[in-house]
Amino acid sequence: MPTDRLVAFDLDDTLAPSKTPIDPRMAALLLELLREVEVCVISGGQFAQFSSQLVANLPDAPAELLERLHLMPTCGTQYYRFRDGGWQQVYAENLTDDQKQRAMTAVEEEAKRLGLWAERSWGPILEDRGSQITFSALGQSAPIEEKVAWDPTGEKKESLRAAVAPLLPDLEVRSGGSTSVDITRQGIDKAYGMSKLAELTGIPLDDMLFVGDRLDEGGNDYPVKRLGVRTVAVEGWTDTAEFVEGFLAERAGA
Repeated sequence: MPTDRLVAFDLDDTLAPSKTPIDPRMAALLLELLREVEVCVISGGQFAQFSSQLVANLPDAPAELLERLHLMPTCGTQYYRFRDGGWQQVYAENLTDDQKQRAMTAVEEEAKRLGLWAERSWGPILEDRGSQITFSALGQSAPIEEKVAWDPTGEKKESLRAAVAPLLPDLEVRSGGSTSVDITRQGIDKAYGMSKLAELTGIPLDDMLFVGDRLDEGGNDYPVKRLGVRTVAVEGWTDTAEFVEGFLAERAGA
């Protein structure tokens, strides 16, 4: 029987609403969970987003708990651990300058052709995250209500992904968050990140559990499910909080 030794989470719309800090209730539950098992957060955002949304909202967390927290920004193309009092990068699967330029050009041209390039945005629409190029239709800092309204069915993101993918056959193009499309090196997705996590920690995939809001086929959490990792589907951070409470209660009663 599998033994739950590590629980992994998506970040946006799983631990917190998109681009917003985790709620104090969620922060307290994560700290409790870290006392029981190792925890990984793997999401499309860059490390600075992990810092502001997650790490900054775990006040006074002792080093021995932070050392059990695994951070995998940009869909697992980067990996950070807490060592010697600070967060240190373990690896980064960075794109070359040529790959970045071709990706940004293809996304911008196809978004404009499809009428998906916003005239008004909140921050940059295209972002170079080193190991990932991200298209955010309304900009990085768009209000949540605007992001939710932009593409409720996911059809816009999928049309852009489908148009860009053939133009970048050497890269991976996938739907990201509510308004984003992410581009990484070929074969580098959340399944890659989870496999690397198993390799580097020695924790088998069978002993891991993944919680995410986009486990549907085509969603950016789906590669983890396809990999065979046990998954829990949620629709927001309150669902996740309820899952963690139940998980902790079950552990306490075991």
